[in-house]
Amino acid sequence: MQAWQQDGLSLADYERLVPLDKLELRMLLMHATGKSRIQLITHSDQSPTSTARTHLLSLIGRRLAGEPMAYILGEREFFGLSFVTSPAVLIPRADTELLVELALQHAPHNSSLLDMGTGSGAIAISIAHEREDLAVSAIDISTDALAIATQNATRLLPTNRQQPFQLLQSDWFSALGSQRFNTIVSNPPYIEQHDPHLSQGDLRFEPLSALTDHADGLSAYRHIVSTARQHLSADGWLLMEHGYDQADAVRALLLQHQYTEVQSWRDLAGIERVSGGKLQTED
Repeated sequence: MQAWQQDGLSLADYERLVPLDKLELRMLLMHATGKSRIQLITHSDQSPTSTARTHLLSLIGRRLAGEPMAYILGEREFFGLSFVTSPAVLIPRADTELLVELALQHAPHNSSLLDMGTGSGAIAISIAHEREDLAVSAIDISTDALAIATQNATRLLPTNRQQPFQLLQSDWFSALGSQRFNTIVSNPPYIEQHDPHLSQGDLRFEPLSALTDHADGLSAYRHIVSTARQHLSADGWLLMEHGYDQADAVRALLLQHQYTEVQSWRDLAGIERVSGGKLQTED
C-alpha cells in the first residue's frame, strides 16, 4: 500500500504524499470532496469523508495510470466555455481556438457555417456562442460523439438564439444533400497511422478514429477539399486545422482544386496550424 492510500489522512497529507502535479491534485481533491480551493486551504487539517476518500483514491489511481484530466473530471475549458468531455470525443485543445477565431473573422454576417467532424461540439458551439447571427450546422459520424455535442449545446447555447444550431449524423458530406454553406470548418483526423504519438500521453485514451485516418494523415483533407466545392457558396471559405508539418500539403490540395487566397495561419507557438482557401466566385 502506498502512503497516500492509508486511512485517516488529512487534505494536507494528500497534497504532501500523492506523486502528482500539485495543481492537478488540487483539482482532483476539489472534484472528490466538493470543496473550493480556498476550503482546501482553510480545512487542510480535515480528512475527507469515507465516500469522498473512496472517490478520491479512484481519481488518483486513474490519473497515475495516465488517463487525461479532461476525462477524469468530465470537462475541459475551450474558448472560455466549459465543455463536457468523455472518451467518445477528442479533448478540446487550445491550438484549435485559432480555427474558431478564423471562422469568426471569415464568416459573413447573417450567413451559414458547417463544422465537419464536430466531436464534443467545441468548435461549432464556440462559434455559435460568439455569433448568434450565424446559422451553424455540425456533423459527425459517431452517435456517441453527437450525444456529447448535444449535451454541450444544450448547456451552453440559448434556446432562443437568433439563428438555428443543428447537429446531424453524417459521414462527411453524405447526409447534406445539396446544402451549401458560406463557411466550412473542420479539424479532421490527421495523424499518420504508424505515428508513435498515438501510443503516448493523452492520445492513448482518445478515440482512435478521431485522431488518425489510418493512412498517411491526408486522406480526410483530400476528400474534404475536393467535395467541399459542392457545398460552399460563392466566395465561401474552407478552413481546416492540420498537423504541425502538413501546411504545405494542405495548401497544395487547395490550389490543386482551384481555391483562391490560399494561405496558412500560425498558432501561438508559431506553427502553421490552420490552412484555408476561398471558392472562386464564378463557381
